[in-house]
Amino acid sequence: MKHQIIIEADDGTQRPEEALLERVITEALNAEDMLLPCEINVLLTGDEGIREINLEQRGIDAPTDVLSFPMFELTPGEHPEKPDADPATGLIPLGDMVISVERAAAQAAEFGHPLERELAYLTVHSILHLLGYDHMDEGAEKARMRVREEFILNTLGILREE
Repeated sequence: MKHQIIIEADDGTQRPEEALLERVITEALNAEDMLLPCEINVLLTGDEGIREINLEQRGIDAPTDVLSFPMFELTPGEHPEKPDADPATGLIPLGDMVISVERAAAQAAEFGHPLERELAYLTVHSILHLLGYDHMDEGAEKARMRVREEFILNTLGILREE
């Protein structure tokens, strides 16, 4: 099984964060038992780029750290199935994520941890959204998502700095 992870920067450059994001995405999919090969598209941008996408897709005229666009309406623990795969590639198109590296850097500085930790966290967060997790309430769903995020990051050895 091989997932196809397509990472692009909106400025067309290759980013040093790409290897980290591929490793994090692969581990998050494994941790969530996503056994079928899937395709995930990642766009790395800045605050202005993510603000434009946020406005276009969600009607919110503000930058954010990460946006997730799942291809399926799933619940946590539910997965797409083989018939959902693209017949041309055999891959399940799981969805897209957009990360503002500019916002991630600002948040890393604010929280006092490395940029790599913030990017890993945002990537895991987005993968969980693609797999049906949500945190719109402040209750059990948000708590379940936070537990999974920390579990996956800990598995990767990307620990919260105290």
